[in-house]
Formats: sequence, structure tokens, C-alpha cells
Amino acid sequence: MSETIESLLAEGRTFVPSENFKKDALVTGAEIYDEAGRDSEGFWAREAAALLDWSEEWHTILEWDLPFAKWFVGGKLNAAYNCIDRHVLAGHGDQVAYYWEGEPGDTRTITYAQLQVEVSQLANALLELGVEKGDRVNIYLGMVPELPISLLACARIGAPHSVVFGGFSADSLRDRINDAEAKVLITADGAWRRGTVVPLKETADVAVRDCPSIERVLVLRRTAQDGVAMTAERDVWWHDVVPRQSTECPPEPMDAEDLLYLLYTSGTTAKPKGIMHTTGGYLTQVAFTHRYVFDLKPDTDVYWCAADVGWVTGHSYIVYGPLANRTTSVLYEGTPDFPDKDRLWQIAERYGVTTLYTAPTAIRTFMKWGAEYPERRDLSSLRLLGTVGEPINPEAWVWYWEHIGGGRCPVVDTWWQTETGAIMISPLPGATTLKPGSATFPLPGIAADVVDNDGTTVPTPGGGYLVLTRPWPAMLRGIWGDPDRYRSTYWSRFGDCYFAGDGVKRDEDGYFWLLGRVDDVMLISGHNISTAEVEHALVGHPAVAEAAVVGKTDPTTGHAIAAFVTLRAGQEPSPDLGDALREHVAHTIGPIARPQTILFTDDLPKTRSGKIMRRLLRNVSEDEALGDTTTLADPTVVEGIKGRYLASQATGADEE
Repeated sequence: MSETIESLLAEGRTFVPSENFKKDALVTGAEIYDEAGRDSEGFWAREAAALLDWSEEWHTILEWDLPFAKWFVGGKLNAAYNCIDRHVLAGHGDQVAYYWEGEPGDTRTITYAQLQVEVSQLANALLELGVEKGDRVNIYLGMVPELPISLLACARIGAPHSVVFGGFSADSLRDRINDAEAKVLITADGAWRRGTVVPLKETADVAVRDCPSIERVLVLRRTAQDGVAMTAERDVWWHDVVPRQSTECPPEPMDAEDLLYLLYTSGTTAKPKGIMHTTGGYLTQVAFTHRYVFDLKPDTDVYWCAADVGWVTGHSYIVYGPLANRTTSVLYEGTPDFPDKDRLWQIAERYGVTTLYTAPTAIRTFMKWGAEYPERRDLSSLRLLGTVGEPINPEAWVWYWEHIGGGRCPVVDTWWQTETGAIMISPLPGATTLKPGSATFPLPGIAADVVDNDGTTVPTPGGGYLVLTRPWPAMLRGIWGDPDRYRSTYWSRFGDCYFAGDGVKRDEDGYFWLLGRVDDVMLISGHNISTAEVEHALVGHPAVAEAAVVGKTDPTTGHAIAAFVTLRAGQEPSPDLGDALREHVAHTIGPIARPQTILFTDDLPKTRSGKIMRRLLRNVSEDEALGDTTTLADPTVVEGIKGRYLASQATGADEE
């Protein structure tokens, strides 16, 4: 890793948990870390017993045959029962499970008792459609209540689900269905997005033409558009088959190591990887992390994970973790800027949201729009903020803390992956002194290290590669149908350690500072410069809201740095500002990191989950054909950037 991370992360601000927050916090000291450190397996066994109901007790906590783990061997439980039935049986059936807000303004309030009924009816419908225990069910829906209901119905009958994000193309859907050999597809006529209909059924029909394993397609009517094509003997409307089912469906006892779901991670060239998550260990760790990272108060909190269930964040922290902990959650179908840029804050005010969990990309977008939008709304109910998806730069962290949290809410910056299943590195908000931009420390029961190219621990302070040195309950159990790829992808680089693929710096206090993917490294005149370093430096300038950096081929230096920058509200692009930003980066990191080009743009190409697609910016900078743009929230953004970039290259100046 580059030595310039020392200057990048010279962050001196600290935020100590307030006495007001600590007085009711679940954890305020180091005892839980000490307990887990003395006996990590025993620690996880105690949490599994305390947080979940088991129909049969396990006989072995962990069987570890590197790189394959089995947790709570011999134990039996059902995820849907743990997320719904036990709460109803305990007298909490009237508690709200989800406040749902549809994009056009329609709403639903779903209690745990109602959730039990709807999950049971859908489970019975799936059985009628021929789904048996072990069959895979593919789910391709927008952010409607029927999405978590579908996951839970599958879990109830022991049919592993495979959710495909509703923004994916027909090709992406087809590939994921075929790899999983799914038997049934659950989809909808369409989904709402910024006032228009996304034609899910139309896309699904194109995909399913080449999916021989699909026997039935269950179609939800969401947008009520005319002319939706239905294939006889294959397609059936949700409203024709689900409401007539019995409201009782006994939950299927599942072995702790039975597959709960597949979730596919995208690759730029190789086919997507079907990440396998099983039942007992996964549910234990998502329940534990949701409870303690978010300091959950199930009787009073209104929790909002502003992600999509199509990604692992939604699986773990919209569905399984919150429901296992009897949480009241907010579920939102739309985007943060429709019909106006205060939409999220309007919803937070309406439902009295106490906990908000969102992505740094979204926070930087809020910064760009300006503080006027959250200031329109009463956000005084908030008591805790979280971030997920990528490292957060210190300025965005502080803006979030100040303008959304009112300077009173701890910010828990969380690091984890689809593969880890649950949060791995994060503060515990009542116990951890926070540093803006740092995910702080591995959670109790998690063992992480920073190593060099040879796998040797890097002394503190120092930077290197993030590895996990001990199995954890929610870890992936492999790649569907390809154990050799699982071993070579995650366990070949550093022997007996899991390599996360991320770079990290550990400071003199032992805090972890995630630097992003190590493959996002540019070789500039023989110096390794992380794209994350330059992006952090750019967004540290008071004029910048968001930045994305790529390396473009340069005959002299190997790579040259191309930066794409969006400005905060009230800032105007100019050649002088471009020069100022170059000097700011040079001063922050060093002259070697000065961007060769800076393009000012109104937006950056982002997926519908909010992640910047730097691959497309790399295509732009190299004047290459753009690849697949079907997952972009707005495909016109990258075309506009490409035109402006080529124009700037022709003039040799920063484009305003």
C-alpha cells in the first residue's frame, strides 16, 4: 500500500459517546470484547442461544475444515419462525413490523401478526406451485412489502431464495436463474421509479425464454399497467393464487447448515458468483450485529435501512436481522430525490425514525444538494446513524453527523461484504470513541489483521491488506456449484486467512481505516496510488461533494489520474477551481497524486443501489466502448460525461 495513506488519514477529530447516549446503551465498556476474546466459539454459542429459538440444540459449535465451516452442527431452527411466529406467540403481534412507503405516496402498515398471515399464505401458494424443500426460488421485485414476504415464505418451507435486484437486465436475471436452477420465479408487472414504470415482467419474460428450470412464474400486480403478457400454464397472478390460501403453514425445521439463500456478486468478466449463506450461523450473527451495532430498543426504535433488499445489506439489515430482533422498520420503494430532494427526510419525520443506515455515496449526494433539504424537516427523533457499502470520507461523516444527526447521534461506520454475511468491523456506539472515516475495530468474536504481500502482520501503525484470521458464523459456505473457485478466490492469497480484497490502514490506536478494493490501485511513475486516497483528498476540499477517480493509460507515467468531480450546492466549476483541486490533492497526498484531468459533472454513473460504477469512467477515460449500463440509475449520465470528457480532451482544459 502507498505510504501516502499517512497524510490521507491524518484525522485528528474524535467523538466520545455522550453521557446521554450511554445511559441507555446496551454496551458501554470493553467486557463483551474480553468475553469474546477469551472463548470466541463459546461467545457465539451463547449469542445463538440468547438471540434465537432452536427446535433442536446443536452438539458441536464449530467444525472447521479450512476453508469450509459448519456452525452449530446438529441444531435445527427455522428463520421465518424466528423472524415472525415467536414474536406473535410472545404477545407482540400488534407491533408494527414494517411501515411501507410507496413511491407514488401509497402506504401500508404491516404488523407482525399480519406478516405471519401473508408469509404463510405465500408459502402455501409456493407449495401449490410445486416448490419443495431444497428447491430454489428466484425473486425479481421492486421494494414492495411482498419482497421481504417472499424471502420469509421461502425460508418457511425450506426453499432457498435467490433475489435478483430489480434493476438488473434480462441477461443478468437469466444467468442467475440458470446458475441456481431455480424452479419458480416471483416477479411483478412493474415497479415504480421516479414516476415511471420499470417493466419487470417484460424483462423477466425475455430472461425466462432461456431458463429451462423455471416451471412457474408468480406475478404481483403493482403498477396495474395494461397489456401485461401472461404465458398460459406457466404464469399466474399473485392475487389469483395467494389470498385464497390457508393462513397457517407450519415452519419447516431446518438444519443449521441448510442453505437459506444464494446471492450473486457481479464480476466484470467472470460469471457472477453464487454466494451461499446457511441458516443457523447467519441468523445468529445478523441478529447479534443488528442488536448491538445499532443499540436496538425493540419497543421504541423505528429503524430504517435505506438500502434495497436485492443486495446483501437488505437481506441482513432490512429482513433477517431486524425481524429476528422484533424491530419496527421503514421500507421505501422510491428514490431520495422524487418528487423532491427532501423525500427521505419527509419519511423520517413522518414515522419518527430513530436509526438511519445508508451509504456514503448517498450522504455525499445529500451534501451536494445542500443542508436546506434536511432543514425542512424535523429529524429530532434520530438517535443513531450508520453507513454501509464503502469507506466514508471524514468530511461526509462530519456532515452526516452535523446536518442529519444534529450533532447528537453517534455514527457507526460498518465494514462487511456479501461474503461475510454480516457486519465485521464497526463501533459499538455506547462504548467506542469514534474517528470520522474509520470503521474503528473488529466486533466481538471477529478476528481481523493487516498483512503485507507475504502475509506477515504489518506493525501498528501501518497499511496493507485486510484479512480475517478465524471463521465467523455468518461466513459464506462457498460458491454455488464451484468449491474450487471459492477456495481460489478467497483463500489462496494468504494461506489460512480469508482475503477480503480490501486495503486497510491501522493507526497508532489500532483503529481500522478501510481504503477500498486493492485492485483500484494506479501505478503512477512507479508509485502505487489508491483511487480511494485521491477521492478522499478531493472530497476533503470544501467545494467538493463527491468524486470518482480512475487511472488512464499514459505513455510516460504508466497511469495518469483522471478525476470526475461533483460540487456542493452553491459552487460553480471553473478552470481556477480545477487548479485549486489539483493543488489540494498534491498538498494532501503529494505531487505524484496530482490529477492530470478534472472533469466537473452534475452527477456520477451510479447503480440503483448508489454505488459509483468506476468501470464506466475508466471506459470513458480510455475512450473505450461503454460496457453494460443496464444497472445504472440513469444511463444518460455516463453518455453525458463521455461527451464532455472528449470535449475537454480536445481543448486541453477542465470542462465546466
